[in-house]
Amino acid sequence: MSRSQADKAAIHEQIVNLAAERFREVGLNGIGVADLMKEAGRTGGGFYKHFDSREKLVEEALGCAFEQRRTKLEKYTAPGSTLSLGDFVERYLSEQHLNEPGSGCALTALVNDVARSGDSIRGLFTEEVESELAVLASLLKSKQPAKKRAQALLVLCSLVGAMGLSRAVSDPTLVAELLATGKTLLKAVDA
Repeated sequence: MSRSQADKAAIHEQIVNLAAERFREVGLNGIGVADLMKEAGRTGGGFYKHFDSREKLVEEALGCAFEQRRTKLEKYTAPGSTLSLGDFVERYLSEQHLNEPGSGCALTALVNDVARSGDSIRGLFTEEVESELAVLASLLKSKQPAKKRAQALLVLCSLVGAMGLSRAVSDPTLVAELLATGKTLLKAVDA
C-alpha cells in the first residue's frame, strides 16, 4: 500500500471511529457531515473521498461501534471466564455507562434513531441484537434453549430500557432508582 493510500485509510478509520462515538453521544441525526469532518480536522468537501453517502458512513460507524462492543464482551464468553450475568448487569447499568454514551452500547444509544432508518442500517442493528442475545444466553444457567432465549430477550429489553430511561429523565433520584431496580430484578432472572 502506498503512503497516500495508507494515509487515506488512516483518515477514513479516524472519521469512522469519531462518527461511531459521536452518533452514540448525539444520535444519528445529531451531527451533520460538515461538523463531523471539522471535528476530525478535515474539510466537509473531503467527505466524499471516503464515503459514497452519509448512509454509508452511518453503516460503517455502526459496524465500528458494534465491533467495539463485541471486543468488550469477549471477556464474558472467553474460555474459563468466571464472569456472570450479575457482572454483565452491573457493568451495563453502571454510572460510567450512563455518563459515557459515546463509548457505551449502541443498542441503547441509537435504538430510536435506527427504528426510523433504512433496511441496511436496521439489518446491521438486528445482527447486533442477536450477537448481544447470544452473549447473554451464554451467561444464563438454563439448559432449555427456549427458556434461555426468553430470559436473554427479557434481560436485553430491560437493560436497554432501564439505561435509556435513566439517560432521558432529569431527576437524579429516579435515575438511581431505575438503575438499582434494574440490577436487582435482572440478577434474579437467573437465580
